[in-house]
Amino acid sequence: MNELDKKINEHFRGLVVRKDLVKIVKGNAIVPTYVLEYLLGQYCATSEEKSIETGIETVKEILQKHYVHRNEANLVRSTIKEKGRHKVIDKVSVELNEKKDAYEASFSNLGIKNVVISSDTIKKHPKLLVSGVWCICDLEYEYTEDKNVVPWVMDTLKPIQLSHFDFDLYIEARKKLNLTEWIDLLIQSLGFNPECFSKRSKLLQLVRLIPYCERNFNLIELGPKGTGKSHIYSEFSPHGILISGGEVTVAKLFVNNSTGKIGLVGYWDTVAFDEFAGKQKKSNKALVDILKNYMANKSFSRGIETLGAEASMVFVGNTQHNVPYMLKHSDLFDELPEQFHDSAFLDRLHFYIPGWEMDIIRGEMFSSGYGFVVDYLAEILRNMRNHDYSQLYKDHFDLNSDISTRDRDGIQKTFSGLMKILFPNGKATKEEIAEILDFSIEGRKRVKDQLMRIDSTFSLVKFGYSEITSKDEKRVKTLEEEQFKGIYYKNAEGEAESTQDEVAAVVAEEPKPKEVKLKETHLVFQENQTGVSFKSLFGDYIKGATLITITDPYIRLFYQVRNIMEFLELVVELKSVDEEIVVELITGRDDFKDGQQEEQFNEINKEVARSGINFMWKFDETGTIHARHIVTNIGWKISLDRGLDIYQQYDMNNALSLSNRNQKFRKCKAFEVTYLKV
Repeated sequence: MNELDKKINEHFRGLVVRKDLVKIVKGNAIVPTYVLEYLLGQYCATSEEKSIETGIETVKEILQKHYVHRNEANLVRSTIKEKGRHKVIDKVSVELNEKKDAYEASFSNLGIKNVVISSDTIKKHPKLLVSGVWCICDLEYEYTEDKNVVPWVMDTLKPIQLSHFDFDLYIEARKKLNLTEWIDLLIQSLGFNPECFSKRSKLLQLVRLIPYCERNFNLIELGPKGTGKSHIYSEFSPHGILISGGEVTVAKLFVNNSTGKIGLVGYWDTVAFDEFAGKQKKSNKALVDILKNYMANKSFSRGIETLGAEASMVFVGNTQHNVPYMLKHSDLFDELPEQFHDSAFLDRLHFYIPGWEMDIIRGEMFSSGYGFVVDYLAEILRNMRNHDYSQLYKDHFDLNSDISTRDRDGIQKTFSGLMKILFPNGKATKEEIAEILDFSIEGRKRVKDQLMRIDSTFSLVKFGYSEITSKDEKRVKTLEEEQFKGIYYKNAEGEAESTQDEVAAVVAEEPKPKEVKLKETHLVFQENQTGVSFKSLFGDYIKGATLITITDPYIRLFYQVRNIMEFLELVVELKSVDEEIVVELITGRDDFKDGQQEEQFNEINKEVARSGINFMWKFDETGTIHARHIVTNIGWKISLDRGLDIYQQYDMNNALSLSNRNQKFRKCKAFEVTYLKV
């Protein structure tokens, strides 16, 4: 254990587990993390290696004997029949059978239904009526000849969640760790290695927790695939539910008028919509209208009565374009369905997580250190919903006067949530409060700046705050505003403009690039020749192309795949930030390692997508292609007798080697290149 892990175990003994144990015990069980960590918390909440080993075996044995796999449901049902009684771990949902005046349970994996359950159990655990809840149940089998009687009998049912916790202990133990250590503990609790993240990235991860500790918090996160946007809402807490953005009705989400039964918002702390983006998706207008009212007023009505609820709303989805492209051609909400690309709806959002800043999840990013049992942290966060820290910044700072009430609500709710997560006792230094306030303002400003693009009735707001004593004012900007100054704002005609005079001055001073005259030619390179790079060979001939096709039947080994990646790096270097370019590879399939080959191509696709490159590939199943060439949609074909494989072997593992870092220092193989106008 490192020093942080030792400190964690010293002050939170019995409440933390080693995070890599989840993978060890999970096997092929399709079960949420909080279920596994509930069991690990019972048997492995220790730092003693022998106790951990024993605990792992115990948890594995429990999962093996009691967790119900769908493909083993018949065997489990047989076990219950033969033994007469058996304990199972399964997802249970309940419905009221009006004809029988009885509540009946269904077991998701076990495949049995109509199991009678008592009214007392429903009163204790009303979420059973809304959607499935993971439970540990004792089931009995009592056969009867009456065909109307189900032989399955439920003896006991216990939802998998923490029954009690000591909040005062949590507050006191928090004081033993400094802010950096505390943030790292929380990141490890989410299952990540804090060494792989910057402080800003860690804070963005922790914003995902705010819906669990702040009532009626409206959060959106849009970004590339594979960044873990939905994981925390499906795996982290028994108090949150993740639903598909297109698979929910007004009745299911809010209230069923025919039965009077309240929907998901009445039972869950957090309701998250997965795969929310997608322009082609359609949504019920009535749902959008009720969502608007609920997100603004914490209440909803379907014409009978007005009801209130506390559920936070989260919307997560994937983007197809990079940030500068969206800023130049549309806005950062561009991917949303038409019904939700509406200023009245978007104005209800309190924080926009810039998903493009989140790293795509890689193996080394997972933690093997200690973190809270997630069920314990989930209960702590739920308890914090009763606290309000939204005004704590007012001892030191005042928000700018032209910030509207709705903007203030967004800023203050985010500020309150982050304070609860980072400083649960509500005490922080002036500098720490300023950092959280900056972050909270930025998330709301990202929403408001895009609203100005969508709806001309929204005007520019000076987001910032002033210090009470000195009256010094600080303006807050989004990171995109700093990075893409020339296209971040649009004028009344919709044209991109810069609000920074110095940017225009810098552009004016830039030397004009020399015009390059391209011509058809043939070049021959000698073995051991140096000073040759992809940029010198291809740069002028591919610059300006939006479609580039590479044909090479042999892109199979790692160094060959790396050549493709280095070619794409050149494309990124040459393109403007707001351009999107398609690069297509036509190659042969590796008959022995085709899975690894596609995995590497997928990895490249994810990496370059952020830079506006759509990397595609297809395999030549005929085996007839032999020639190697590059073709662009600006009229050039580059024939390559060796393809991109022009360099002799060099040390790819030595990060300090010049030949590894710079192509011009590599020795070449003998090769020829022909440039043809087509």
